[in-house]
Amino acid sequence: MTDPAQIAARIGSRLARARRHVARQIEADLKAAGLPQLAWCEILFDLSRRADGRAAPGAIERRLVIEQYNLSRLLDRLEASNLVRRVAHPTDRRRQIVEITEEGRAVREKAWPVYSASLGRQTAHLSEKQADRLADLLARLLPAKEPKAGVRKRTP
Repeated sequence: MTDPAQIAARIGSRLARARRHVARQIEADLKAAGLPQLAWCEILFDLSRRADGRAAPGAIERRLVIEQYNLSRLLDRLEASNLVRRVAHPTDRRRQIVEITEEGRAVREKAWPVYSASLGRQTAHLSEKQADRLADLLARLLPAKEPKAGVRKRTP
């Protein structure tokens, strides 16, 4: 049996480099289209997936794997740009809920086609079977509660 440390060494660097490469290209495409940075768009995509466009900051942190301090900074900037707003939690005054604004929805509508086209160009060399296999393998690295939907089948 292969040592887990050897497996990690074999795939860890490639996984990290692939993520940076894909994100760098998406960032460039968003910038060229005059849209906000990828981290902002990911938050807008996440909120748009919710029926009411709202989520607790902790839920966003878990789903997007963003550290709390970084999410707070991102939310401050998104709020200053009127793309999200923080509202009081309906039952717990100590907590807040983040909700996407109409302006945020408009940005999301412009950003999604750019994001998805960029990702499509970067994965165009994969067959559908390879893309599904890659999506399945990556899903196995996520916490069990994460959906295991394929990259090509999922939309916000």
